[in-house]
Amino acid sequence: MNWNEIREEWETTKITLAALSEKHDVKLGTLKSRKSREGWSRDPTKKDATKNEKVATIKKDATTSESRKRSGNPNPQNQFTKRNTAAVKHGFFSKFLPVETLEIMEEIQERSPADLIFDQIQIQYAAIIRAQQIMFVSDENEMIKELKKAKYEYYPIPKEEGGGIEKSVTEEEYEFQFAWDRHATFLNVQSRAMSELRNLIK
Repeated sequence: MNWNEIREEWETTKITLAALSEKHDVKLGTLKSRKSREGWSRDPTKKDATKNEKVATIKKDATTSESRKRSGNPNPQNQFTKRNTAAVKHGFFSKFLPVETLEIMEEIQERSPADLIFDQIQIQYAAIIRAQQIMFVSDENEMIKELKKAKYEYYPIPKEEGGGIEKSVTEEEYEFQFAWDRHATFLNVQSRAMSELRNLIK
C-alpha cells in the first residue's frame, strides 16, 4: 500500500475519505486512523510548518550526533520508547483478540469518552424501543405453546409396503407461557434497562 501516494492525493484534491478508501481498497477506519496519527492536512501553512519542523529536527539530530561523537555520551536519549510501547500493546492484543475487534478498537481511538457514553445511551434506548414490539402482549388471554421436548420411535416398513422407516411420536413435552407471566417478565427487564439508561445519562 503506497501511503505517501494516498496522503498526497487527499491533501492535494477535494476527494473525501470515503471515496479515497473505496478507490484504494482500504478500510475507512484504517484511513481515518492513519490520517489522525500522521497529521494529514489540506492547509498549506500547516504542511510548510511541518516540513520546516522536520528540517529543523534533522539538523538538530545531526548536530546532536556530532556532539555525541565528540563527547562520547554513554547515555543517549531513547527516542523509540513510545513506538516500542505501542508495538508491545498492539502485539499483546493481537494475540488474543479477533481481527474485527482490533479494527473496531482502531476506529474508536478518535472518539472521546463522552462520545462513547453517548453511543451507549443511543444503543440502550434503541434496545428499549425495539423490545416494545418483540415482547408485546396482545391481551390477558394470550397464551404461547412451545414444544420443549419430544421422543420418537422408529419402525421399519416392510419391502412389500414400500420399505423405509416410519417415525412415530411417543412422548411430547410443551411449555406454556401465559400473558401475565410474559408481561411481568417484560416489566422487570424494561425496569432494569430504564435504570441503566438513567445511569448512563447521569
